[in-house]
Amino acid sequence: MKDDFELIDHTLAGDRRAFGELVTRYQDRLFTAMVYVAGSPSDAEDVLQDAFIQAYLKLRTFQRTSGFYTWIYRIAFNLAVSRRRRRKPEVSVEEARERGGAEPICGQMGASERIERDEGVERVRTAMSRLGEEHRAILVLREIEGCCYEQIADVLQLPVGTVRSRIHRARAQLREILVEELREPSDI
Repeated sequence: MKDDFELIDHTLAGDRRAFGELVTRYQDRLFTAMVYVAGSPSDAEDVLQDAFIQAYLKLRTFQRTSGFYTWIYRIAFNLAVSRRRRRKPEVSVEEARERGGAEPICGQMGASERIERDEGVERVRTAMSRLGEEHRAILVLREIEGCCYEQIADVLQLPVGTVRSRIHRARAQLREILVEELREPSDI
């Protein structure tokens, strides 16, 4: 199995299949992260497509001071943030369904347990969407991607100390949002 830098070298030498291997290697992981950053699965798909096209076109500018995933994540993140800023805050019925997503269903769970789990997942997604961009991005990287502080600092181009403090503030803000949502009476 070739490492990322070998695949990049092969791509720059004209082997398009090598770039396809990079896409295959990282598309699922990047998609999962971008759903939270972009706001919906359909937006995440669009962001990924644009990010991989940009990465391919700008591959010669990749300086190899970080990993390829860090570089492509940064491209996708910037595209997702730009897309969210341009988008109107309306939510269609289809998008609301997409945001709910199709969570894997464990065969051992009963219907009521699945419903409770799905409601919990949706609460967290909704709460994450209410976070500011910098807090949402940092939580996606830490809690969903499992990145260490140094990786997050590299992706977001921040000092490690800033990463630590933002993670703390983002978690506190997410907790406040979730507590607030639990206090609100449901409209059912």
